[in-house]
Amino acid sequence: MFTGTYTAIVTPFKNGAIDERALERLIKMQIRGGVDGIVPVGTTGESPTVDYDEHIRIIALSVKFAAGNIKVLAGTGGNSTSEAVYLTEHAERVGADGTLQVAPYYNKPTQEGLFQHFREVARKTKLPLILYSIPGRCGVEIGVDTVKRLADACKNIIGIKEAGGTPDRVSQLRAALGPRFEILSGDDSLTLPFMAVGAQGVISVASNIIPREVSQMVRAFAAGKPAAALKLHQRFYPIFKDLFIETNPVPVKAALAMMGVVEEDYRLPLVRMAEKNRETLRRTLQSCGLTLKR
Repeated sequence: MFTGTYTAIVTPFKNGAIDERALERLIKMQIRGGVDGIVPVGTTGESPTVDYDEHIRIIALSVKFAAGNIKVLAGTGGNSTSEAVYLTEHAERVGADGTLQVAPYYNKPTQEGLFQHFREVARKTKLPLILYSIPGRCGVEIGVDTVKRLADACKNIIGIKEAGGTPDRVSQLRAALGPRFEILSGDDSLTLPFMAVGAQGVISVASNIIPREVSQMVRAFAAGKPAAALKLHQRFYPIFKDLFIETNPVPVKAALAMMGVVEEDYRLPLVRMAEKNRETLRRTLQSCGLTLKR
């Protein structure tokens, strides 16, 4: 249902407000690039910095601009269960195809707390849910046993975005959950290693700027053409790494601004890149063949 390439799209701002025209440009760029779907208002979309009305508006606009050409997997997670439920219910109302549910961050719930949190969200919607485990950001990992327990208890919990950094986790998840449970890489540089041991695609930051190339890489590997996939991975690996030279999504927004797609506008506490890192990123983009307008 949610396999392939999904772009964790940035939220364009202009003068501090949502830049709806830039969002439309970005989503149409994704459609032309052949991605399978987009993930609006995830952490790459600066979800902690938008209010509830803006959050729902961004999802509604994404559904409108996607126009049924690609799927919309709305980021509606949070560190408060009531907030995650509220946003998920509204995502369903505005037509999202599914939701991405990040592990509650900062408050570091136990595995029992994680189970009850995700189960409550799943109970309040008919949408399919993709869990999101990223312990480096959240301070807690969704344990394999907890994922299995959730999948058994909630028929609409169908997959996980795995950003724990090791293929071994993917192997453990696949062994515990079986072939139908969807596993997506949460790290562009690990997409191929993860797919080699059972993942079925990626929720990508890099596909904001190179949607066609990331899609081609994922499809090549899935079609049994690992050499072609590896060639693309090796070509764009410098981008995969340098998009994290500073805190995500600052570098990818800077790259999109260099390409003339969005304004380089963030909400505090995110700020513009240091000039040294900006020049490193610029050189990397140019060396990988991207055309820059700014």
